[in-house]
Amino acid sequence: MGMSRFHLHLLSDSTGETLENIAKAALAQFDAVEIIKHFWPMVRSETHLDRILDEVAANPGLVLFTLVNPDIRAKLERRCRVLGLPMVPALDAVSDALSNLLGQAAKARPGRQHVLDAAYFARVEAIQFTIAHDDGQNWENWEAADIVLAGVSRSSKTPTSIYLANRGYKTANIPIVVESPPPPSLFSLRHPLVVGLTTNPERLIAVRRNRLLSLNQAPETDYVNDEKVKAELAFARRMFADNGWPVIDVTRRSIEESAAAIINLFNEREAARESRRQATTPVDRT
Repeated sequence: MGMSRFHLHLLSDSTGETLENIAKAALAQFDAVEIIKHFWPMVRSETHLDRILDEVAANPGLVLFTLVNPDIRAKLERRCRVLGLPMVPALDAVSDALSNLLGQAAKARPGRQHVLDAAYFARVEAIQFTIAHDDGQNWENWEAADIVLAGVSRSSKTPTSIYLANRGYKTANIPIVVESPPPPSLFSLRHPLVVGLTTNPERLIAVRRNRLLSLNQAPETDYVNDEKVKAELAFARRMFADNGWPVIDVTRRSIEESAAAIINLFNEREAARESRRQATTPVDRT
């Protein structure tokens, strides 16, 4: 099959982050596709739309949009019909389903999901915490974390931590090194969920070798020695098992998939804790 090549116009009356994520998720389902992306955020006036429509006409393709202003939206739809261009209102199906279920009309307010609410500030705090507690730093404060990730070098601890932080979870991570045991406090944490990350030795060696090459370092050291790497992984797995920590194998998982599995573990633990609290709370029968 040949390469498919087309223009994709993304029009949003807000930052366009939601729209871009939808487009990215959909495009991931197709192979051999070359996209020429035209990104048009903050479209909130007909004058602005007119300038964009000139570009759309000059580069015809699929138009994907999230516009809540009825006049701006109607104008875009009319022009697309005249040009014979396919157009998709990205959130209509979900909004319509929710409207029918809830019995109320959606609020026509651009970027309403980006309001600076408590969740936003919690996310910022989580990111700051995670950056400050990367790679074993500030271990004295680990009890304040929601999640602590443990694993050997290059087992995706940092990118997974940052992803979790963007979801609002304060995340610390610690490298497991045979010659340098982690601080004893790791084994007595009560609040955080400690998760072990492991991977296939062949994949780990390949990742480490690429890392050495990118740093212009010798590609053949104990860091990528087959027996040494297997011993490292075995040492880490024993530590995970001895402490009863759940383990995620990241070999065939993307960062997003690993993070989703960790969030599921976290939510399951929180639900179990809440259930125990309710079971031990006396019932007031007065």
